[in-house]
Amino acid sequence: MDALTFDLKGKVCPSTLLQTLKYVNTHKKPLKNKDIELIILTDHRDALNTIPDALEKMGFSFKIEKNTYYYK
Repeated sequence: MDALTFDLKGKVCPSTLLQTLKYVNTHKKPLKNKDIELIILTDHRDALNTIPDALEKMGFSFKIEKNTYYYK
């Protein structure tokens, strides 16, 4: 499976959520078909709530991994 990486480090909400929704909608069909995987990088803790909530409502599954300086 191919992966797209969307780097939002340094950005804050609501910009992180809005940019993610735009990006997801641009790639919605291959994401829904699981032809591609989207990797989102963020260092803004509020995005750990807003982005997963929105993606879950859109029917996507996700997992959150904590790295040293950001979340994936």
